[in-house]
Amino acid sequence: MKSSNSINVPESRQAMDKFKMEAASEVGVSLKDGYNGDLTSREAGSVGGQMVKKMIEAYERNMK
Repeated sequence: MKSSNSINVPESRQAMDKFKMEAASEVGVSLKDGYNGDLTSREAGSVGGQMVKKMIEAYERNMK
């Protein structure tokens, strides 16, 4: 069974990792390369929320 969070375009993995690191930095969460399973749910949620916020802002900018 294929993982639902897999990235289909290999080149996009690096861009997504960079985007995730930037979002984590903006909310004060330290991510490391590789496994980050030691993050709290709050920290992981903050990173994900920041990523969504940035994606929505980019979409809204491109709509104009």
